[in-house]
Amino acid sequence: MAESAAGKSSITNPPDYDVVIAGASLAGCASAILLGRAGLSVALVEKRPDPQAFKRTCSHFIQASAVPALERLGLLEPIIEAGGLRSRMRAWTPWGWIEAPPERAGQAVNLRRELLDPMLRETAAATPGVELMLGQGAQSLLRSGTRVRGLVVRDREGKETELQASLVVGADGRDSHVAELAGVAEKVLPHGRFAYGAYFDGPPPAPDQTSTIWMLDPNWAAAFPTDSGLTFYAAMPTKDRLPEFRRDPGAALKSFVAAVPEAPPIGVSRLVGDVMGKIEMPNRVRVPIAPGLALTGDAALAVDPLFGIGCGWALQSAEWLADSVTPALRGTEPLQGGLDRYRRRHRKELRGHAFIVNDYATGRPISWSERVLFSAAARDPKVAVAFDELGTRRIKPGRMMARTMPRAIAVNARHALRSRAGAGQQTSPAQRLRSPS
Repeated sequence: MAESAAGKSSITNPPDYDVVIAGASLAGCASAILLGRAGLSVALVEKRPDPQAFKRTCSHFIQASAVPALERLGLLEPIIEAGGLRSRMRAWTPWGWIEAPPERAGQAVNLRRELLDPMLRETAAATPGVELMLGQGAQSLLRSGTRVRGLVVRDREGKETELQASLVVGADGRDSHVAELAGVAEKVLPHGRFAYGAYFDGPPPAPDQTSTIWMLDPNWAAAFPTDSGLTFYAAMPTKDRLPEFRRDPGAALKSFVAAVPEAPPIGVSRLVGDVMGKIEMPNRVRVPIAPGLALTGDAALAVDPLFGIGCGWALQSAEWLADSVTPALRGTEPLQGGLDRYRRRHRKELRGHAFIVNDYATGRPISWSERVLFSAAARDPKVAVAFDELGTRRIKPGRMMARTMPRAIAVNARHALRSRAGAGQQTSPAQRLRSPS
């Protein structure tokens, strides 16, 4: 037997599994599918006993950057068959609409979590090498010295089971119990907004299944069309607006969205289900590895849901993890080498995006550099394409700013010159001919 978190004896037997994953939502299921397909044995444990369980507080939006992961998992076609939509993004700003040309716009995926989560869980359970264990909550870590060697789980009757493994993966969300048990370094950053959202049945909010956001400086609203003719409407105001939402969340949500510029048809739509709200949602940034352990999805990085990145980053980080540790779990290199590779990839891909998201999550107004970019993107198709690539997380912020900011400045300078010239033409001939005294 392995020593528990309290410490007893050392491991003398081979592990029960190559990998134990805590959490059978998007990140956990995607990790299990890819690791199982690589020929590894995986225990996928989930504290909820219902195989149809799903995350309720979510906009269901999967960024275009994660679509290759869906294709690799073999889930893109089943998602479309289940009614999922391929959606491009547009944004309203104080300077006008930002819309990349349709042929260049990011193709996101919209499917309610009520359908998506069971689909991934079913796929994971059907993957050779993966054992799905429902109704099993993580209780403690098995350790050998400083290295994690497994996980103790407890069922709903209180029975505990030790699952020894070469690698334990925490895929148990923003408030990860596995991360807490492991004691990994964590940074918690404040959030200056709150969120309310709900599904509505009614006319589509925009043509061509387009997802729409309104950047109201500093407030925010969104409309995400999805399966079954439903639209998820969301509001994320700063916290001075919280009292009206607490009094009547449904009425406040409809009123808020109906008041945005060029508002969608929420006023003639019917509320379906409950209004979901989240008042406190601090951003959590954790070191994603420890000896014998990795974190993925929101367990590793949970940031502002305003940008619709949680689902996509869960799928992508699961893919990075599986690719990084598979050689080690097959015995061709030390496990720590694979974990270090995962940490580097995670940091390289997400650090820049997370910095921007965490900064904007404070509730601050739009910054000077954002004003330059947004206003130029509303005026110039090439800047709009760069904005779309950044917003759909297909390009890193540093590269986008270096490549696009000079053009954005030039676009705005030309706009200012044309505006001044137009203002001069509107003066009378006598005013233009009048000489100073």
